[in-house]
Amino acid sequence: MPAHSRGPLYPERLPYLQRMPPPSAAAELVRWFWITRWQLAPGQTSRQHLIAYPAFNLVIEPELIGLYGPTTRASFRDLSGAGWAIGALLWPAAVRSFTPDPSALVAKSLLLSEPALHHHVEAAMAAHRLDAAVTQFSSWLVERVGPPTPEALLANRLVAAAEEPDALRVGDLATALAVSARTVQRLAQAHVGLSPAALIRRRRIQEAAERLRLQPEIDLARLAVETGYADQAHLTHDFARILGLTPGSYRRSQADPAQAECGDDA
Repeated sequence: MPAHSRGPLYPERLPYLQRMPPPSAAAELVRWFWITRWQLAPGQTSRQHLIAYPAFNLVIEPELIGLYGPTTRASFRDLSGAGWAIGALLWPAAVRSFTPDPSALVAKSLLLSEPALHHHVEAAMAAHRLDAAVTQFSSWLVERVGPPTPEALLANRLVAAAEEPDALRVGDLATALAVSARTVQRLAQAHVGLSPAALIRRRRIQEAAERLRLQPEIDLARLAVETGYADQAHLTHDFARILGLTPGSYRRSQADPAQAECGDDA
C-alpha cells in the first residue's frame, strides 16, 4: 500500500484526519477509509490542497453522498464552519457497479441517493463511533458491488503495480501482471478511467512532492532521476502541469503558502 501522506500537498495544515483499513469483507473493494472533521471560527476558511490518488472516492457528508472520479490535476477544497466527511478510496473492482464507463467521470462527480446508508453513517458519526460508521459503509458497499470478477481483481493488481517505484512505463506493468500492454491499456480504461501512463505519472509526482516536503534540501536534478525522470526539465514540466507550480515553488510554499507560484527553481 502506498504512503498515506502522499495525497495532501500540505498535510500539516489538515484538520483532523484519520485513515482506517477496510473490514476483510471489503478489502478487495476499498483501499482505506478516511474520516475528517473540522470546526472553524466564524469567517475562517481553510483551503485544503490535494494531489489525489488516481482512483474513485465514495464520500458521505452531512448533506450528500457523492462518487468522485479520478482527477488529472491537483485540486483544492475550502472548508468553513463545522462539518465532517467519511470517504472510501475505492479499488477498481468496486467502480463498475457505479458507472459502466469510468472515463466519463474523470474530474467529475455523481450524487447518489441512499437515504438508509446516509442515516446509519450520520448517526454513527454523531455518536463519534467511527468504527461503526466504517462497518455500516463497508457492509452497504459489499452488498452493492457483490463478488468482484477476475478481471476486476486484475485491475486492482494493475493499480497496485503502478505504485511500485520500478514501474516506469506501460511495459513494466504488463510484465508485472504477465499480460500484454494492450490488456493493460484496456484494464485501465475499463476499470479506472485513466491511462496506465497517467497512473505511473501520478505516483511519480506524489513521490516527488513528498520528498520535497520531507527533504527540502534535496537537489532537484537528483530528485528527478530518483523518481524516474530523464532529467530535471521533465520533472518540472510534469510538476507544473499537474500541480500548477514548479518543484522549487512548491518547496518554498511549504513555509509560506502565499509563495505557491510558478517561478524559478532556485
